[in-house]
Amino acid sequence: MSDADALKEEIKKLNARATAKKMDLHDLSEELPLKWETILDVAQETYDAYKLLTEKRAELKSLTS
Repeated sequence: MSDADALKEEIKKLNARATAKKMDLHDLSEELPLKWETILDVAQETYDAYKLLTEKRAELKSLTS
């Protein structure tokens, strides 16, 4: 498996994780004001997931360019 193929597989997993975190954030927003104390944690996890996904997509783009 090439580096690009391995990166594509990683990106697929990261995309699923980021989507799950987005849904966690959405679900939390619907539950407010319950669990308001977790807003920052859930938001940070979502941010981190999308940041890593964006970085890996950029890495793949530079590999395939």
